Amino acid sequence: MDAATPDSRLELVSLQVETPLWTRFFSVAPLVLIGTKEGDGYDLAPKHMAMPLGWENFYCFVCSPRHATYRNAVEHGSFTVSFPSEELVVQAGLAASRRLSDASKPNLSVLPTSPARIVEGVLVEGCLLYLECEVEQVVDGFGANSLVVGRVVAAAAREDVLRGGETDDADLLERVGLLAYLHPGRFATVRESFAFPLPADLSVE
Repeated sequence: MDAATPDSRLELVSLQVETPLWTRFFSVAPLVLIGTKEGDGYDLAPKHMAMPLGWENFYCFVCSPRHATYRNAVEHGSFTVSFPSEELVVQAGLAASRRLSDASKPNLSVLPTSPARIVEGVLVEGCLLYLECEVEQVVDGFGANSLVVGRVVAAAAREDVLRGGETDDADLLERVGLLAYLHPGRFATVRESFAFPLPADLSVE
C-alpha cells in the first residue's frame, strides 16, 4: 500500500464526548510563554492553546478565571507573548511550576527577561518572536475556560527567522526549527516541511 494512502481497513473507534477528548490522541500546537504584570513584578506561564485570531493583528489564548494569568491580563489590560526556541524548552516547562504558599513562583528566576517596549510586561530573552498585546476582549463561558483576545501593538523577531530575501522557506525552517507542543505532554522541533498542495488561485483561510 502506498504510504500516503490511508488504510481503509483500520476500524474507527467511537469516542465519548461527555468527557474531554483531548488526552486520547496527540495534536500539534505552538508553545508560547504568556507574560503578565502581577503586583510589583511579572508572571510568565506556558500556553499551547494560543494562536492568531483571524488575519488581522489579533492574538488569543485560552485560560481560566482561576489562574493568575487571566486575572492579571484582565486587571492590567495587556499581555506579552514570547515564542521560545528549542534551547529554552526546559526553562519554559519550569514556568509551569506550582506557586508556593506565598503565591510566588521561584522557578521564574531561571528565565532571563527584558522589559516590553509598549505594554507593561516582560519578554523572555533568547526567543524567536515577541508580541506585545493590549487586551481587546475576554470571552468567558467555555466550560471552566475563557478566551483572552489581544490586539498586537508591538512585535519583534530575530532577523534569521523572518521570511523573505533569498532564503527558501524550507531552508529557513530547517535551519531555525520551530518548537511545537504535542498535547498531551510531549514536544518536538519542526524542521522538515513541504509546500502545501493547493491550487494556484487558492489559500488556506
